[in-house]
Amino acid sequence: GGEVRVELRGESNPYPDCPTPVACHTATFDVAAEKCVETAEPDGTACDPGNACILGATCAAGRCKGAERVCDDGNACTTDVCNPLDGCTSVPAPPCPGDGKCQVGACDPKVGCTLAKAPDGTFCGPERGCDAADVCLDGACQRRDPPDNFTCAPASPCQGPGKCKGSVCERPAATALTPDWTYDADSNGEALHDLLVGPRGDVTLVGFFVPALLDAAGPVPVRASTSGRRCMLWNDRLLCMDLPLSGQVSLLDRVTGSPRWTFDLATARPDFTQGLTTVFMARLGVMQPDRLAALFEAYPAGTSRDTLCRQYFLVVLDAFGRMVSAQALEDPLLSECNHPHPYGVASDAAGDLYVAFGPTQNVGAPLYPGAPTLLMAFSQDGVPRWRKTEAFAAGELAIVNGVLLNERSTQALRTQDGQAVGSQTFPRRLGRALATSAHVIPSPSEDGTVGGWTLEGYALPNLTPSWTHGFQGWPGPVAPEMRLASWTTWPGQPPETVVVGTGMNAAGPVLFAVSAKDGGEVFQCPVPNADTPAQFLELGPDSVVMMDGADECGDCDPPFAYSRARFRRFPIPGLKPAEEPWPGTFGGPGHDHHEDPVRRR
Repeated sequence: GGEVRVELRGESNPYPDCPTPVACHTATFDVAAEKCVETAEPDGTACDPGNACILGATCAAGRCKGAERVCDDGNACTTDVCNPLDGCTSVPAPPCPGDGKCQVGACDPKVGCTLAKAPDGTFCGPERGCDAADVCLDGACQRRDPPDNFTCAPASPCQGPGKCKGSVCERPAATALTPDWTYDADSNGEALHDLLVGPRGDVTLVGFFVPALLDAAGPVPVRASTSGRRCMLWNDRLLCMDLPLSGQVSLLDRVTGSPRWTFDLATARPDFTQGLTTVFMARLGVMQPDRLAALFEAYPAGTSRDTLCRQYFLVVLDAFGRMVSAQALEDPLLSECNHPHPYGVASDAAGDLYVAFGPTQNVGAPLYPGAPTLLMAFSQDGVPRWRKTEAFAAGELAIVNGVLLNERSTQALRTQDGQAVGSQTFPRRLGRALATSAHVIPSPSEDGTVGGWTLEGYALPNLTPSWTHGFQGWPGPVAPEMRLASWTTWPGQPPETVVVGTGMNAAGPVLFAVSAKDGGEVFQCPVPNADTPAQFLELGPDSVVMMDGADECGDCDPPFAYSRARFRRFPIPGLKPAEEPWPGTFGGPGHDHHEDPVRRR
């Protein structure tokens, strides 16, 4: 027999590194499958919840769960809350309710809410004239003929109270509001066109890839060291996209700009980004104090930077910037090369996420959306719940009590399953809608008459027409951007929620307030040195900050990109952001895109 020689050669290679696993999972390389495989940790395994408010956390069905930390400062006049980054803290509790007449709410730190007599002279019934008035006297409501100089009309931010003179309620003329701070980005050569207002009234000015100006209205503003795409407030800090680099999201101190953490998709999930041309941020949305939705966008492999094709990845992060879940988003609409983009992002009070994708009608920022709209719903851990396609164009979203609102739609949808809320449709597009716990209030619209604009309220849950406020004789426009504020009309009475906005009446630009409960006028104040209503506004404690002078699209993404706007702050003692489910565009002064749970006594 012959001799057969077989030469065997082998090569040893180390297992490749696997992507960072999400919480309660391990990632190992499967030799047979030649890929990394994630496996859930056994139930009961200790884990880090990424939340200082969760104690004794262990893995359960692949999720890190634990007991909620109980916070109690021993003061019945505060609301104890827990910040996922900082632990227990407290904030002033909502005002104590009165009896609606001559007993007003008061708070005792030891026992909580009590009742006290309303100040004598407080209105308590339907009669409010100078010949007869229902007023409180020694804690009881009585009808009296008020004396001269009796306060018959409340003061407003720009007008003194009305006083009785005989049978007539005389009131001084309104005076123009006066700003206590102005910043003209155009004069400074800066493309700043967005503003955030913190809970203590600090103002952050932001632009599209322009370094933000932190504490802009403070004594020593701080310029951020790097630029980002877009920012919001989260957990009392500043959260910015594509900062410091493309495809990263960073949490910063909102006064100094110093970083707390940075998440980089390419580092955390190289399997997602391998071969892609460029990765960058698309949108952010707060889901809960310990959950953040980060939408990443990329040019597909093998394409150039001028392609209109896109790939998207949804990553859910905890308060410390660690992954909770990560997934590629796939749908026929997203595979079309027409620059599909998430034009709307919002989360409900439970933390579930809703995203509205749509094609883009132009090239380059700011992006303008087209139709149809792909709506996608996810749980607070990023698990898909439902999706559907609607014929209307995509836009910003708002949420209230299980109702989902798209600014370019005339139909409200249920967050439960995306189906229509009854048969009720709105006569016009919703626009930048607001929502109290009782009403949805779409943007103002022209009513078809000369100099006629209307604002309407629709009662929840069935969205039936409830009230209409007419801006008669206003040449307009009335700005689509409005905010919900808390305002005390009469001293001694509880505050009410009002709709605050700007428009053009016959005399010029004004700041107006309308009751969110019944549409009644609360006040109108002239705004000085303005040619148009405010293009954007946000509320702080005892102030309103207005923006004008932008020359780009305001309902695009990002709004007003590349504009050089003017910002002014007007002191308005007693005016505060309302604690309502959807107090303004982007979810409120911090632009967190989250439905606020209403704190109640």
